[in-house]
Amino acid sequence: MKPERHVLSITVENYSGTLSKVAGLFSRRGYNIDTLTVAETMDPNISRITVTVTGDEEILEQITKQLNKLIHVIKITDLTLKKSILRELMFLKISCTKETRSEIIQMSDVFKGKTVDIGPKSITIEMTGDEDKNNAFIELIRPYGIVEIVRTGLTAIERG
Repeated sequence: MKPERHVLSITVENYSGTLSKVAGLFSRRGYNIDTLTVAETMDPNISRITVTVTGDEEILEQITKQLNKLIHVIKITDLTLKKSILRELMFLKISCTKETRSEIIQMSDVFKGKTVDIGPKSITIEMTGDEDKNNAFIELIRPYGIVEIVRTGLTAIERG
């Protein structure tokens, strides 16, 4: 069976070391985390970890079983199988001149990006969207010269 990417939403008790235990579980078993985001929920005692991992159903089942054994894990949801909203935040610092600045801004506008900084030799764009959209913007803007990219990784929520 072909490995596929899974997006897991893991609700945990917000204690010092909980994230380390969750991430350590993956590394101890040789599973790579593709992306990871974590933040408090509306309840400051509870955090949500969104993790993407590539593997087949057997690997996902093993991960889920092991996560459920951790004392601070409350709930695990595989958002891959549900109707979900998936987004990532990305900042791109792009080389520009006075002549190319407006072209870059126009392309960013088409992708619903936001200009957050303009310098004499660069422009920084904030982009929020799914990975395909963000990757398409990167490829479009690459010829101008990308100085730096910072990406958050996926964050997700189930629809409805």
